[in-house]
Amino acid sequence: MTEFVLVAGAWLGSWAWDEVVPQLRAAGHGAHPLTLSGLAEKQGVPAGQQTHVQDIVDEVERRDLRGVVLVGHSYSGIPVGQAAERIGDRLARVVFVDSNVPADGESFVSGWWEGPAKLEASIAGNGGFWAPLTAADYDGQGLTNEQIARIVGGSTPHPGASLAEPAVLARPLGELPATYIKCLLDGAEPSDDVAELLTGEHWRLVEMDTGHWPMFSQPGELAQLLLDAAGE
Repeated sequence: MTEFVLVAGAWLGSWAWDEVVPQLRAAGHGAHPLTLSGLAEKQGVPAGQQTHVQDIVDEVERRDLRGVVLVGHSYSGIPVGQAAERIGDRLARVVFVDSNVPADGESFVSGWWEGPAKLEASIAGNGGFWAPLTAADYDGQGLTNEQIARIVGGSTPHPGASLAEPAVLARPLGELPATYIKCLLDGAEPSDDVAELLTGEHWRLVEMDTGHWPMFSQPGELAQLLLDAAGE
């Protein structure tokens, strides 16, 4: 039996996995969607990067989970990648869903594709939070209007401190057993740092013909890929 711990990306909470969790449980596994501090029903809780790492570690240890597959989507690949090495032999595999990955001493902001200054300014101008996307920002990602409305309606501002605080890794990320799911509508190729990790023996690449939010656009297909990854 695998225990899946599922962590959605920026602005989202555990609710983002509502259509994935039942399929994992129907297959006989545990599924534990997690809301990170400062988001969704945990709004108002101060949260830095290491707070989010500890959220994930605490979930695993509190439930005494074994055979854990940690699943990190988008931003949450950064805290999930750090938590993975901290839960020791409880870990079975990490699945990064079209996500960022942690680099020791680097933050989400420092790797921002438009440059750190632009994201820093956006966060500063929004009271220390990263404002959620608008409906128009989800165009071209394989989502229906109803799915977009659901994401936008449920999103909450993301605590900027968690984006600016650097990751802390005790050993190379490439040593973790990992599957990287690349969503092709969000870019045909993995980022350079992910591509380098995929050259190692412990990482494998899987592709989905959908956008950056597959838990909404293709939840059944995503659930099956997670089950496949657990069987590696």
